Amino acid sequence: MKVIAVLGSRNPQGQTAKAVGALANGVKGAGGECEQIFLPQMKIERCRQCDDNGWGICRTQGKCVIEDDFASLVSKINDADAVVFATPVYFGDLSESIRAFLDRLRRTCMHEAGKQKIAGKKAIGICVAGGGGGGAPSCSVSMERVLGTCGFDLLDMVPVRRQNLEMKVNILETIGKWLATNTSK
Repeated sequence: MKVIAVLGSRNPQGQTAKAVGALANGVKGAGGECEQIFLPQMKIERCRQCDDNGWGICRTQGKCVIEDDFASLVSKINDADAVVFATPVYFGDLSESIRAFLDRLRRTCMHEAGKQKIAGKKAIGICVAGGGGGGAPSCSVSMERVLGTCGFDLLDMVPVRRQNLEMKVNILETIGKWLATNTSK
């Protein structure tokens, strides 16, 4: 089982990384592999809405014209058995880096060529809120909507608050083990 974890966090020691690390430990403990990718370390531009109608070749060809790290990350996702999308919660919503990536991915998935290797792919979403933690549920709804539009088979959405992170670490490790042993392409 090959899992790609896409993190919208820039802090490899932060709460989001800790949550994903627990899930990755579960995957690895069950014999799988998990690569973690931190979006802020990549060059991912926001959508340019290329044409006057707000679209571009994303709608007609299922790919994006912007030459950055987007296409290589989509290729990694296509080659993986499952994907984990994790974000810190800002203002009750997705981080800017994961929003930029998912906005472009969603557009390419509007065409069959872009959706081909994504439709039905197993996915897990994790939204980690600091502060009071109240934004985790609304962020989870936002992520669920985008991943559903892309066609992922969303197996679980895990809202996490800094106040319950230690408890959720155990749950996320269990989810990782389950993901590695009970799902297939």
